[in-house]
Amino acid sequence: MFTAYLTLTLLAVAFTGSAAVANLIGHAYPKKEADRNRIPRSWVRPLGILLGAGALGLLAGFVVPILGTLAAAGLVLYFVVALGAHVRAGNYRLGAWVVYFGLCLATLTVHLA
Repeated sequence: MFTAYLTLTLLAVAFTGSAAVANLIGHAYPKKEADRNRIPRSWVRPLGILLGAGALGLLAGFVVPILGTLAAAGLVLYFVVALGAHVRAGNYRLGAWVVYFGLCLATLTVHLA
């Protein structure tokens, strides 16, 4: 079980951390997605900060387990809200969303197990 916990947590950190970096450096992909979902581009960096905080929280969970669990729950909530933004905008390109949400949900599951 520890192997699954370690693997999923590190994968979630890598995925959400890289998405956070893309948002924070102003990469074209997050801007394009913001436009598709009718979200102001001024939100891209704050959303990157949330993703980065989630990734750091998952890492902190190795030292203080409750922080990892709370970070995983926060990331699941983040991606549930992101789904709402996609649906509201009529953007049903959900491939990346499924990967990120599934990974964060699996991470939360092993944190709770």
